[in-house]
Amino acid sequence: MANSPSGDSMTQRIVRVLETFTTERTVQTASEIGRRAGLPSSTAHRLVDDLVREGLLERDDEHSVRLGMRLWELALRGSRALRLRQAALPSMERIQARVREHTQLAVLEHDAALFVERLSHPDAGANITRIAGRLPLHASSSGLVLLAYAEPDVQERVLAAPLAAVAPETVTDAASLRRVLGGIRRSGFVVSPGSVESVSTGVAVPVRDETGDVVAALSVVLPRETPTEVAITELLRAARDIRSALSRR
Repeated sequence: MANSPSGDSMTQRIVRVLETFTTERTVQTASEIGRRAGLPSSTAHRLVDDLVREGLLERDDEHSVRLGMRLWELALRGSRALRLRQAALPSMERIQARVREHTQLAVLEHDAALFVERLSHPDAGANITRIAGRLPLHASSSGLVLLAYAEPDVQERVLAAPLAAVAPETVTDAASLRRVLGGIRRSGFVVSPGSVESVSTGVAVPVRDETGDVVAALSVVLPRETPTEVAITELLRAARDIRSALSRR
């Protein structure tokens, strides 16, 4: 790909355009995309026009832009996340019928917990996660599980970086976080009260594939004072069932 005067390749510029969209910011103008992507206006408009023609972006009657259906279609073809989600959904639905709160599935992606599925009861408590949303690995029960079983270089990179507090009880001390991760590997689950929101407790377990590798974290988010025993039992059972389902696919 040809480079721009700043040294960015065309691929990098396209990625920057697409990354301006978030779970909260789903519609933008081409000018807003350019500003957020750090691109000259003419470059941004040209890239947006090209991506609209290819179906990766869509433009509405008011000339605002959103992610296109073709991007979604391409992302799902042979997707590891889709295979995992399909294997996990029956178990997640069973958990949801028992806990009647939030049940979530997350994977490790670029040193963050990326949520690929979430089921919620209409009367469930607080929860800031969204499908296709991310949380820092140290700041959620799912992220802590993913970090506990991540490769050593990932763990060291995360532990060496500044650990921002998402909530007052988020673990931000590297030595304390190491102890938490060791506890997760010994017990096979984590109970994390107040790490994302003070009113909630996250409970999570690792999900393994047919080879035994940890490929995801399965979690529930409960009101702070809710007992966690039922959730732990259901999550551990579900993780075993998901592993079996993956081995059959």
